[in-house]
Amino acid sequence: MDVVNGVVGGMGSAAAATHLSVHQVLDFIQSDDPDLRIRAAQEIRRLTKTSQRCRRQLSAAVPQLVSMLRLDSLSSTESALLALLNLAVKDEKNKISIVAAGALNPIICFLQSANVSLQEHATAALLTLSASSVNKPTITASGGIPLLVDVLEIGTPQARVDAVMALYNLSTHSNNINLILDTDPIPPIVDLLKTCKKSSKTAEKCTALLESLVNFDEGRDALVSEEGGVLAVVEVLESGSLQSKEHAVGALLTMCEIDRCKYRDPILREGVIPGLLELTVQGTPKSQNKAQMLLRLLRESPYPRSDFQPDTLENIVCNIISQMDGEEQSGKAKKMLADMVQVSMEQSLRHLQQRALVCTPSDLSIATCASQVSSK
Repeated sequence: MDVVNGVVGGMGSAAAATHLSVHQVLDFIQSDDPDLRIRAAQEIRRLTKTSQRCRRQLSAAVPQLVSMLRLDSLSSTESALLALLNLAVKDEKNKISIVAAGALNPIICFLQSANVSLQEHATAALLTLSASSVNKPTITASGGIPLLVDVLEIGTPQARVDAVMALYNLSTHSNNINLILDTDPIPPIVDLLKTCKKSSKTAEKCTALLESLVNFDEGRDALVSEEGGVLAVVEVLESGSLQSKEHAVGALLTMCEIDRCKYRDPILREGVIPGLLELTVQGTPKSQNKAQMLLRLLRESPYPRSDFQPDTLENIVCNIISQMDGEEQSGKAKKMLADMVQVSMEQSLRHLQQRALVCTPSDLSIATCASQVSSK
């Protein structure tokens, strides 16, 4: 029987038809007939795809859908899982009730399924459920973190994306960063960051996770040891979203602040200067501040050089450029510095006019440095 069409006939209103179909679906989900329950689950998925009202109306079906997850039937488990996934989207109450009804154990088991579709759906479900702060400790206690890292390493492209986002959600709960670190997550995170579009939400979550992980010795050492690890973060500085760039510069700054001597050269070797220069002008206020702090840490000495070479950002960058190996990197950095000065002048004309009236040594150093860079 067609659930929707069976109740539409004779109704003069689409709203009334939707309301009746909801009631009939709730009847079918409690049926002893497995085919009716599967059809009801499929209908719940359809009705809740875009309707917040239906998510509320159909929340009563959660216990029956959770019980279907435990059946030895792929059709039942997949239909129920997709229905629960849509019920949980943008509905905090449903997220909590789904976990409270015992859905986590079967969902986490599905992460290990040989059926890639089921694994994908389970990862997406955990991503949605982990957005609730109430659910985070329960997901952690159920063993979700190591299995999500496994999916991040060997899952399908979509499953890997959902896994890193779920891990990011869980990382915001106390002590979960340590648990994530224990699973050796840096290699699969870096691998995903290398291959994804740097301006994507995926890159944002990867760099956000890395920013948290490098607060620990194991995280910093793993990032530097992973081939192309630091470079992947540097590439986000150049072409990521504003939020991704903020996380990327935050990660690199944390590394240098904790152990400048150890991490300065690995960061400089990956050509970080152009991205940092652009960030000092075009980043968020927080990114601009972090980029300037990192540039100061990356120069030869972390202290002001002398009264004759004022501690301006431009002089700091000139100092770094003079020590860079390779004409290509050095030339790119010099061009970026000249561009940065030009953009800064265009964006801050009023401020520069005020400075010109005062004509401090700092102003002179900017002009001199810009002139030197432009002529090379």
